[in-house]
Amino acid sequence: MSERIQKLLAQAGFGSRREIEEWLRAGRVRVNDEPAQLGDKAGTGDKIELDGRVLVGEHHKPARPRYLAYNKPVGQICTRSDPEGRTTVFAALPRIKGSRWVAVGRLDINSSGLMLFTTDGQLANALMHPSREVLRTYAVRVAGDPSDEEILALQQGVALEDGQASFESIEASGGQGLNHWFQVTLKEGRKREVRRLWQHFGYEVSRLIRLAYGPISLGRDLRQGFFRDLSEKEIRLLYDCVGMQSPVAPEGKKRRYNTVPRRRRGTRTK
Repeated sequence: MSERIQKLLAQAGFGSRREIEEWLRAGRVRVNDEPAQLGDKAGTGDKIELDGRVLVGEHHKPARPRYLAYNKPVGQICTRSDPEGRTTVFAALPRIKGSRWVAVGRLDINSSGLMLFTTDGQLANALMHPSREVLRTYAVRVAGDPSDEEILALQQGVALEDGQASFESIEASGGQGLNHWFQVTLKEGRKREVRRLWQHFGYEVSRLIRLAYGPISLGRDLRQGFFRDLSEKEIRLLYDCVGMQSPVAPEGKKRRYNTVPRRRRGTRTK
C-alpha cells in the first residue's frame, strides 16, 4: 500500500510532516533513484533516500514504532542539542537505528515530570495538535493564596498575549505558609502556558510537574531521569484518544509470529 512520502517517513520517526515536506520542496529526497516531489507516494518496499542516505529500502525497513514515558528532571532542556552544553532529554533515551525519537510536547528547563517519546511521528503530531484537545495534568506550587474569584477566572478564561487561555479544572492540594499546591488540567500546550496563566494574577510558579499526558500517567515508580516502555494497553489508549488506529492488536487477539521450535535440554542436532 502506498502512502504520501511525508506521511510514510513521519510514521517511521524521521521527522514531522512539515519538515519532510520542506525536504521534498528542496529536492533532497529521492525514491528508487528518482527525484521525489511533494505529493508523490511510496511504499515500504521502495527505496527512499535523503541527501544520498538510504532511509527506507530493502535493507533499511523501518523498525516497529516504540513508545516511552520519561520522568524529566529540572535542569534538562528539550532540544536535541544545546550550544551552551546543557543536558538534553534525548541524551537519556536509548539509541535506535532507522528512526528517531519524537518528543510529545515540551517542558521548560525549570519544569519536571512526564514526557512521552515515540518513533511514530504521525502519532506525536496528533497528540500535540490543539484540535485533538488532549488533556494535560500538572501539579503546581504557587507563591500566594489565590482567591475564589481568581480561581474561577482562571477556569473561565483570561487574556494572554497570544489569546484567551484557561484551565479545564483547578483543585487545591495542600501547602504550607505562603506556598500552595494545585492540580490543574488544560487541553493546550502553548509555551509556558501554565506559568503564564498564574502570572496573569501575579502568582509565581515555584514548582511545576506534569503528572499525565492524555491517558498516560507518570506514576510513582518511575524515577527522575529514567524512562520505561509503554505497555500495549497504554499504546492502544494513546491511539484511541486521537482517533487513530493502533498498530497493537486489541486485547484478546494475539499477534502471530513465525517461531522456531526450541530444542529440549540435553538433545543434540546432527
